[in-house]
Amino acid sequence: MPNTAYQDLEAIFHRISLITETIGVLYWDAATVMPEKGSQARSEQLAELKNIAHNLLISDKIEGLIQEAETKIEALNIWQRKNLNEMHSKSIRARAIPRDLVVAHSKACFSCETTWRNALKDDNYSVVKPFLQEVLNLSVQIGEAKAAVLNCSLYNALIDSYDPGSDHTEIDKVFKKYEQIFPNFLNEVLEVQKSETKPILYKKPVPAKVQKQLSIKLMSLLGIKFDGGRLDSSAHPFCGGIPEDIRITTRYDNDNFTSGLMGVLHETGHALYEMGLPKKWRRQPVGEAMGMSIHESQSLLIEMQVCRSRQFLNWVAPIIRRTFNQSGKEWSGENLHKIFTRVQPTFIRVDADEVTYPAHVILRYRLEKALINKSLNLGDLPLAWNDGMKSLLGITPMTNKEGCLQDIHWFDGAWGYFPSYTLGAMSAAQFFSAACDSKKEIPNAISKGDFSHLQSWLIDNIHCKGRFFTTPELMKNVTGEHLNPSYFIDHLKTRYLSQI
Repeated sequence: MPNTAYQDLEAIFHRISLITETIGVLYWDAATVMPEKGSQARSEQLAELKNIAHNLLISDKIEGLIQEAETKIEALNIWQRKNLNEMHSKSIRARAIPRDLVVAHSKACFSCETTWRNALKDDNYSVVKPFLQEVLNLSVQIGEAKAAVLNCSLYNALIDSYDPGSDHTEIDKVFKKYEQIFPNFLNEVLEVQKSETKPILYKKPVPAKVQKQLSIKLMSLLGIKFDGGRLDSSAHPFCGGIPEDIRITTRYDNDNFTSGLMGVLHETGHALYEMGLPKKWRRQPVGEAMGMSIHESQSLLIEMQVCRSRQFLNWVAPIIRRTFNQSGKEWSGENLHKIFTRVQPTFIRVDADEVTYPAHVILRYRLEKALINKSLNLGDLPLAWNDGMKSLLGITPMTNKEGCLQDIHWFDGAWGYFPSYTLGAMSAAQFFSAACDSKKEIPNAISKGDFSHLQSWLIDNIHCKGRFFTTPELMKNVTGEHLNPSYFIDHLKTRYLSQI
């Protein structure tokens, strides 16, 4: 007998997905082209759409259908059963959070984020702090509500929104392994760089419109089709839209084209993952991307593992020279490799090198845990941030724009998100190692601008799996072991200490 309850659930979740997609496109519009006066109306629109989606998820109808579908589970194939599990999981988490809290949190996040854009521009933390306090308070209330239902800690409940099943005690262990080697490793890398010929820095600014031309070329070569994608500018780079209509944004610096370009390549990794998700399960929970550590692994695999490699930079150097209409030693593949792999403690996370990047994430991880458990208050955040930067990287921001204002995530309500960046970087190294072991031709193909071997491996092993597996299961199935920071550390040692 057919499982009609399950079929009804698929129809409802299809509708919820459509609403969620609409929220995403409206958010992209707000972050890129929406006039400032539209912010209040947009806040109301987003809150109402989230309310509609939430009400569908917590309805008695869905709960009843899930119970009925589970009584006839033998009629479902393995993907349908996994989908039903994801439906149940989403329903449980949604029912934990009161409707009024969902709406209040949505409005607070949008108001805070729009205020943050001006605060960042004006370097004015005080103007956004009360908005951030409201977002933090509401985020904690959501975390507490989920923690009570999931029987976990407050911080784990917040992480769950981005990396289901993650445990901060395990994250502590993984981060500690890197912290233990970081100071000495950083010093070793800096000493190696001192013995090498320094990169030749380009002196003339590169206009944003020319940088965009290069970005579009590389996005196309990596697999983005512009009849189903866009590249725009925003205060903080992100990838949004839907698989058939990918929206990538970056921010350009005329004096440092590497910043905008690497932002684009990072977001292209996110986009390729979304495009590779199982089409048969489009708009169903099991067809969605896995947690954010897997998502970040896909962006960082492209940006860091591939696009900062010597193979890639030797191949792309002539394209950069032609696009920028430049010549000279500073535009050679070898010099670009030195620029793109230059290690130097810096204030801005998104511009940080691979070696120091985890320290940026560890700082935010420490601070957000302290803010959530109220051992730190927002009034003391700027000083705590600066002290943390001094302790971890030996540098002190001169402005809050270089410090606690730089990232969008806390201001738009993403509390518990930051660990996914370093977990993603570590996962990226492990996945790329497995890919190259499986397909020995990948490095040589990259040196010729052929990304098809890598892309097919990623689609077959990661992208097309959707949420069929948990994050640990996926890692074990693909690489033969659970997350192991040694792959990331070995990658850094090979790239930065080998002097090859």
